[in-house]
Amino acid sequence: MGAVRVLGVDPGLTRCGLGVVDGLPGRRLAVVAVGVATSPPDADIDQRLLRIERSVEEWLEEHAPDTVAIERVFANHQVSTVMGTAQVAGLAMVAAARRRIPVALHTPSEVKAAVTGNGRADKAQVQTMVTRLLRLDERPRPADAADALALAICHLWRPAGAVGAPQRPPSSLTAAQRAWAAAEQAARRRA
Repeated sequence: MGAVRVLGVDPGLTRCGLGVVDGLPGRRLAVVAVGVATSPPDADIDQRLLRIERSVEEWLEEHAPDTVAIERVFANHQVSTVMGTAQVAGLAMVAAARRRIPVALHTPSEVKAAVTGNGRADKAQVQTMVTRLLRLDERPRPADAADALALAICHLWRPAGAVGAPQRPPSSLTAAQRAWAAAEQAARRRA
């Protein structure tokens, strides 16, 4: 079985993180590309969304991922931020669906658990582990880019039992994968 290519999308209206990673569960990972799609905060919302959508389309065309992993949007106190983030997540889902590329949504705690083994890790810990796991010389910047890579890693390393995950015996899971499974179970209970 060959490597699986995942495009991670950290949705955001000003900066949308994009990261492409090749790998298999429990195997070495390779970063293919990392960056951000941006839109000017002073532009009209329709033009901002159009600009981000075009970038996502270009990444899908250029990198031909097998799956797109997108951060699941949660409501917080900043309604305008959540709206823009949700709109960008929707654009990425539609762009993938147009190409019949499967989409997976992962919560922030699932991503943190998959990458660091701790569902409550801070951004610096996630960035450090992304850098190590992908054998990069320095942390991907800005943080949105590192988050996109973390989403791709999370999807590649999702444990057995997750929707669409390869089935493996529990003893073959890494500590991070076991933590991810626990975080996924907790998120389902809250839903």
